[in-house]
Amino acid sequence: MKLRLDRRRLLAVGALLPLAARAQQRGPAEGTDFKLVQPPQPVESGNKIEVLEFFQYSCPHCFAFVPELDVWRKKLPADVEYKRVHINWDNSTLNHTKLYYSLEQLGRLNDVHEKVFTAIHVNKKRLLDPEEIAALMAANGIDRKQWTDVFNSFSTATKANKAMQTWRAYKIDGTPTLGCDGRFITSPSMVGSRTGSLSVMDFLIQRARTERSAKK
Repeated sequence: MKLRLDRRRLLAVGALLPLAARAQQRGPAEGTDFKLVQPPQPVESGNKIEVLEFFQYSCPHCFAFVPELDVWRKKLPADVEYKRVHINWDNSTLNHTKLYYSLEQLGRLNDVHEKVFTAIHVNKKRLLDPEEIAALMAANGIDRKQWTDVFNSFSTATKANKAMQTWRAYKIDGTPTLGCDGRFITSPSMVGSRTGSLSVMDFLIQRARTERSAKK
């Protein structure tokens, strides 16, 4: 009896394997692993495929995603342009958005961006008070007056407002989320893993590349 049961199990598993293999060959599934952006959004990267990282400094999942994203981002092909969009769902964390775009304008994202994440998630600083933010920037070699001027500037406010318009147009409802070429979004929560979402992004980048070529 046991032999017959084991054989039936083996036959059942054997029947499922081709189905699993075919499912894997089909690649990421629309509606499950990624979604279409409706309506599609304009991109500012010209001939390059635009990848957007929607994130928040206060988001622990975004902080956890940083190491894998950095490795993946540095290996992107030359025809891909990577950008970040900082999200604040309401004005309570607006200063985090202003912080990000101030660093961008000062050309200090490469060395200070991850330090902001560490300050919030490891050192337990809120970094919402402008004076606390300015103190962190001064500790990282940024002139305090220069920082304050940029942080409170019209250009920073404009960038923060544009970021809000962008994530709302993409209908982002959680972070981290990745956008591809104004037409697709995916995220670790959709796919089930951070690594898996990056594989989906590779698939979407190739799809965008193929569809762009077909239009030429």
